[in-house]
Amino acid sequence: MRFPPLDFSRVRTYPVADRSNKVAVESFARPHVAGSGMDAFLKSLPSFLAVQDLRAVATAIAAAVRAGRPVVLMMGAHPIKVGLNPILIDAMRRGILSAVAFNGAAAVHDFELCFQGETSEDVQRGLNDGSFGMAEETGRLMNEALRAGASLGLGAGTALGQAMDQFPNRALSLLATGAELGLTVTVHIAVGTDIIHQHPACDGAALGATSYADFQKFAAICAQLEGGVVLNVGSAVIMPEVFLKALTIARNLGHPVEKFTTATLDMTRHYRPSENVQRRPTALGGQGYYLIGHHEINVPLLFAAVTEALHV
Repeated sequence: MRFPPLDFSRVRTYPVADRSNKVAVESFARPHVAGSGMDAFLKSLPSFLAVQDLRAVATAIAAAVRAGRPVVLMMGAHPIKVGLNPILIDAMRRGILSAVAFNGAAAVHDFELCFQGETSEDVQRGLNDGSFGMAEETGRLMNEALRAGASLGLGAGTALGQAMDQFPNRALSLLATGAELGLTVTVHIAVGTDIIHQHPACDGAALGATSYADFQKFAAICAQLEGGVVLNVGSAVIMPEVFLKALTIARNLGHPVEKFTTATLDMTRHYRPSENVQRRPTALGGQGYYLIGHHEINVPLLFAAVTEALHV
């Protein structure tokens, strides 16, 4: 085969003014001015990529709050372990968050913080000598609360929140705040994944009964999501799977849940949040986002943006 040279002098061009462009100087960042405030800082960010997504999620949350539609927070344990409870509790108290749903690990850390103001043990050291997760008070008190809740037909979130009534750090607990405000907090337990399942006081039937009651509550929340927002912060498996099933039940029972916003905030992209939170649930007309970054930065930034949006 032969490949004769092309005549580049015949290449056609057109004026750059006729071209559609993705980047314009109007969208560039502006240096922050000391003392100018959070709203000015947010407006100074460049209007590209993740900033546009952050603004879109904040706008959706603010719109849902104004319209009286649910804003639901799903989460794992890590947001609690990096000190975000005050941010989330403030959002609960100000009516930004309508409900909170998390896995069993989040419940453990929230409970321990409320009980003693500290949590998160050295796993490696405890694993080496067989003491990991064997703290007496955590396992006994949480299992007692779940057993008592099961006898009353309560969900795990309500049972734990009510049992924390006399703990010294109630103001920093999502569970206790939910019980105080009458705001739904659900706990979705995978048996064998949490340290309280190792404790002699553990009652598998109570785990199942209280967590199943919370699954039913969460399905009821999903039935009212039209026009609302679902945030998934730091849960790569449990909450995306629970959400997909609960949403299916809501639609199966005839509830119109199609146009709503979802957003996952996590430190890396995972399969289940991408599919079960961002893409699949919003395919009928909603919008899904995935914001990647450290929780201790992105979560305060998002709720600050929501606060500014609601202040306007």
